[in-house]
Amino acid sequence: MRMRPIVGPVPDTGIRPAGGMDEIAGQLAAGKVAVLTGAGISTESGIPDYRGASGRHRRHSPMTYQDFVADEENRRRYWARGYVGRRAVAEARPNAGHHAVQALRVGGYVDAVITQNVDGLHQAAGTTDAVALHGSLDRVVCLGCGTIGPRDELDARLLAANGEFLAAQGAAALRVNPDGDVELPDDVVRAFRVVPCDRCGGVLKPYVVFFGENVPKPRTQHCFDLIDAADSLLVLGSSLAVLSGLRFVRRAAKDGKPVSLINLGPTRGDDLAHAHVALPLGRALTELTERLGLA
Repeated sequence: MRMRPIVGPVPDTGIRPAGGMDEIAGQLAAGKVAVLTGAGISTESGIPDYRGASGRHRRHSPMTYQDFVADEENRRRYWARGYVGRRAVAEARPNAGHHAVQALRVGGYVDAVITQNVDGLHQAAGTTDAVALHGSLDRVVCLGCGTIGPRDELDARLLAANGEFLAAQGAAALRVNPDGDVELPDDVVRAFRVVPCDRCGGVLKPYVVFFGENVPKPRTQHCFDLIDAADSLLVLGSSLAVLSGLRFVRRAAKDGKPVSLINLGPTRGDDLAHAHVALPLGRALTELTERLGLA
C-alpha cells in the first residue's frame, strides 16, 4: 500500500473506549502482546510528532516520493534540510518509554515490537529486533543500483562538498521536523550541493518509506505474521492516521484480539479498541512496568 501525505489532525469522533490502565496491565500480564509504536513515543526524546502538542503538520508538509524522484531541486531541498536536521535526530536518546518497552520485551510480556518511526531509538534502547516499518534514517539507498549504505558515509561526503554549511546555519535553524529535517531559507538551500551514488552516479534517497511510496511487501507480511502470532495488540503514541499502521489494528480486531491504545489524542482506531489511555508514554509505560514488577 502507498502511504498518504499528512493533511491535518485526526478528527475526534467522540468515541471513548471504556478501558484504562487496569485493562492494559491485564493485557500485558497475559503475555504474547504485539506492540506498535508511532511518533508519540519519541517526543520525550525531543523529536516532535505530526499532530500532538509538538507537531508541525500545519507548517510542514513531508516530502512525497513522487516529488523527490521527479525534481532535482526537491532533492536538493530535502538533503540540505535533512543534512542540518540529522544532527538533532542523531543526538536524541531513548526515553523512559523506549526503555519500558524493552523491559516488557525482556520480561516476556511483549513478543514483538513494530515501529512506524525512523529514528532508531527502540534499537538504541536495546530492542534490536524491533521492526522498522518505514525504514531508518541511518541508511541511504541508491535508486539506480540499489546499493544500501550508512548515512554517516554520505554525511561525510556532503560535508566535504559543502564546507562549513552545517556550522553556518547556527542553532536557530535546528528546529527539527518529525521526519528529521529542518526549515531553511530558499537561498540557503540553493547553495547546497547534493552528491550522487559513488558507485553508479545515481540518485541517493534515505532508506525510509516516503509518503506516496510502498512499504516493501516482505516487511509488511512479516509484520502481519507478528500480529497473527500475538494474542493482543498495544498501540503506543500513534494516531493511526496512516493506513500502514491502522491496518494492523484492523487485522487484530478482525481476529477478535484485544486492542488497546496509549496516545494523548484521538486515533483512527478508537472504535476498534477496548482501552485508550491519554497519558504521556514515559509516565504510562513506567507505571505499567512497576505494576508488573519490572521496575
